[in-house]
Amino acid sequence: MSEQSERGGFPRRDDEGRIAALPDLVGVSLAGVVVGILALVVFDWAFALVGAGHFGRANGWLAVILPIWLFVDDFRAWSFGAARVVAAALAAAAGVLAGLLTAGAANALPPLGSGSLAAAVFALVYAVIWFPVVRWLARRTG
Repeated sequence: MSEQSERGGFPRRDDEGRIAALPDLVGVSLAGVVVGILALVVFDWAFALVGAGHFGRANGWLAVILPIWLFVDDFRAWSFGAARVVAAALAAAAGVLAGLLTAGAANALPPLGSGSLAAAVFALVYAVIWFPVVRWLARRTG
């Protein structure tokens, strides 16, 4: 058993450093979105307080930075091959499309609100597609 597995950290990872369970990937990515939203709210509020704009005008899509960092880390943990590239491209395309559709549906909200919803949907869709697809493709390609 590797040192990483013995520590029992969260998210749980296998011996190669890949996230081992879909609920862990979804939970950590959505927690990252929440942290990103909170940071954006603080910065947007501070800028509005000093008169550098109106509250709610920050781009909520920025809340996806931490989940993308997590996804890149999991991508790097997979051995080089077409499986991880195809799975990442498919998950990213579906996540961006779902996020854009969500932002469009929530266009009555300020950019902070609609973008935050879009970032959450992107992270959820990416995780739900990436996790099973990369494993399935890796098994098929050997």
